[in-house]
Amino acid sequence: LVGLITRRSSVQIRPPLPNTHHLLRNLVMRREKPLFGAFSFVPKKFRRRRVSGRENRLRELLGPTVEALGFELWGVEHLAQGRHSVLRVYIERPEGISVDDCAAVSEQVSAVLDVEDPINGEYTLEVSSPGLDRRLFALAQYGRYLGETIDLRLRSPFEGRRKFRGLLKGVEGEDVVVQVDDHEYLLPFDTIDKAQVELPADIGGNGREAR
Repeated sequence: LVGLITRRSSVQIRPPLPNTHHLLRNLVMRREKPLFGAFSFVPKKFRRRRVSGRENRLRELLGPTVEALGFELWGVEHLAQGRHSVLRVYIERPEGISVDDCAAVSEQVSAVLDVEDPINGEYTLEVSSPGLDRRLFALAQYGRYLGETIDLRLRSPFEGRRKFRGLLKGVEGEDVVVQVDDHEYLLPFDTIDKAQVELPADIGGNGREAR
């Protein structure tokens, strides 16, 4: 469905993706098994907030509206594409997300955006579920997927690499623990540029097919 054109934005309802159900340490740490090992430091100049200020503001702005409709605001992405941009809003709830859910959220979110006018220029609003290959936006979300496969990209290289693919082992303070082969890496959350967890297709639980 494409529609619900607003004053400054176009709204695109994306079909739900396949769904199933203050001191920061300045280091990325690699742990051998057993757990003693090498340490490597990430210079402070490379450390940035993982989520842009604009995306944080959009999350704060839209969160109450999404939650009032009975959904969790999973994440917000704002992608600039020249004079036009795309605002992606991901929603979730235990029983799954339908196209009707996306339409309902799009209508209410569009009204908030038109009143508050947080984005300059024209933009397209896309609303969908996070899907099976879901991006993780908040540190608390990592704890939900322990033991699952995760793809991570760092903001700056560690030991010559920025990309890590392995098992999500846990969260320790502000660090995400990822096992790659025989090594465990402690990756400070604010050094992670993007993370995406891959959920098995047979994980059950939403009990509702997308329409």
